[in-house]
Amino acid sequence: MKIILNGACGRMGQVFAKLFREKCPDGTMIPVDAKGEVGEIYTALADYEGPADCIVDFSHHSSTDALTDYAIARRLPLVVATTGQTPEEAAKLAAAAKFVPVLQASNFSLGIVVLISLARQAARAFPEADIEIVEAHHNRKQDVPSGTALSLAKAVQGERPGSRLLIGRHENGKREPAEIGIHSLRMGNVVGVHEIHICTDTQTLTLRHEAHDRALFAEGALTAAKWITGMGPGLYDMQRVLDAILH
Repeated sequence: MKIILNGACGRMGQVFAKLFREKCPDGTMIPVDAKGEVGEIYTALADYEGPADCIVDFSHHSSTDALTDYAIARRLPLVVATTGQTPEEAAKLAAAAKFVPVLQASNFSLGIVVLISLARQAARAFPEADIEIVEAHHNRKQDVPSGTALSLAKAVQGERPGSRLLIGRHENGKREPAEIGIHSLRMGNVVGVHEIHICTDTQTLTLRHEAHDRALFAEGALTAAKWITGMGPGLYDMQRVLDAILH
C-alpha cells in the first residue's frame, strides 16, 4: 500500500508515520509537509507525481483547497483527519466527494463511533432528560469546542428536533429544557476525554470515552485508509468503517 501523508512533520503525522512503518512493513509512505527539508520530505503535494493508493491528511484545515484539488486531479481517495473546517472548506470536501471517495471525521477512534451511537440511543430513551457534554483536551488545542463534541451534540440534536446547542454557560439564569450544553476544558497534556451526561429528576446516565494515547487516532486513520481504497466517489465517515468491521 502506498500512502501520501500530508502533514508528516506535525505531532499526529509523526505518530501515523511510526504506526504505518510498524503495521505496513511492506508499504510505502510518501511524506509531505511545508516544514519538511528538501530531499527528505516533499514540501507540497503537487511536488509528488508518483503512484499512490490514498492520501491521509494530518496537516491543517487551511490546506483544504490544495488537498482537494490534488486528490481530484490524481483521482486519489482522501482521508481527512483535520478538524475546524470553515463552511467553505467543508463545501470543498463535499464537492471533491463527487469525484473521489472522501472520508472525513472529527475523531478517528472507533470507540468514539460507538459513543456517538450510544448517545443517540440515550437521547431516544430519555426524551425529557437534560443532556450536557463535557470535553477535555491538552492546552495546545485551538478549536473550541472539539469537533468530536460537536459530532456528539449533533447526534443528540438529530433525536431532538427543536433543540439548540449552548456552548459554555456565561450568564446567570436557569437551564432551558431545549438546551444541549457543551463545555470545554483545556489543560496539561490531556489526549482527549468526552463525556455525555443524560440526567432526569431520578437518575443520571454518564457515557465516557477517554483516549490514552494519540496512536489510537492514527490506528483509526490507517484502518480508514485501507477501507476507502476500495470505495467509489462519495462522502464517508467512520460509522461506515465500523459497519464494515462488524459485518
